Amino acid sequence: MEQGTHYKRISIVVSDIEQSLQIYRDILGFTVHSIEDSDPDSYSYPVFQLPKEATIRFCTLDSPDQVRTLALTEVKGIELPKERHPHMSASVIRVNGIENVLSQIEGLGLSFTEPKIDTNSNGDIFKEQAFVDFDGHLIVLYELIKQ
Repeated sequence: MEQGTHYKRISIVVSDIEQSLQIYRDILGFTVHSIEDSDPDSYSYPVFQLPKEATIRFCTLDSPDQVRTLALTEVKGIELPKERHPHMSASVIRVNGIENVLSQIEGLGLSFTEPKIDTNSNGDIFKEQAFVDFDGHLIVLYELIKQ
């Protein structure tokens, strides 16, 4: 029996799954676990406070070491707001080859912050840089440089 706290995944609302997959699958390397149309009585309606005229598709993505790490909830039929500033949350994702990843992000026309090199409490040196996806979600990427 599973006990204790376990963080399963984040689910972000997007306007277009295929467009979002350009980032999360094609650049960041997540793999598609499943893409499904949601039922009209989906729990996503009350959770995300969506009106019934909206239609929903749900995509789960796997990372190399966790099943269904990330979910994309595509909402059509209503206008979605972009996230406001200051950002209220960020997904933090470890990548390999951060310069190459950010070059690809830039190729999509997305904006990103200046890079920062820092050291954590274990003495690990890492580089981090953030970008905003097509729907306004803040994503912080990092790569360990030296352990």
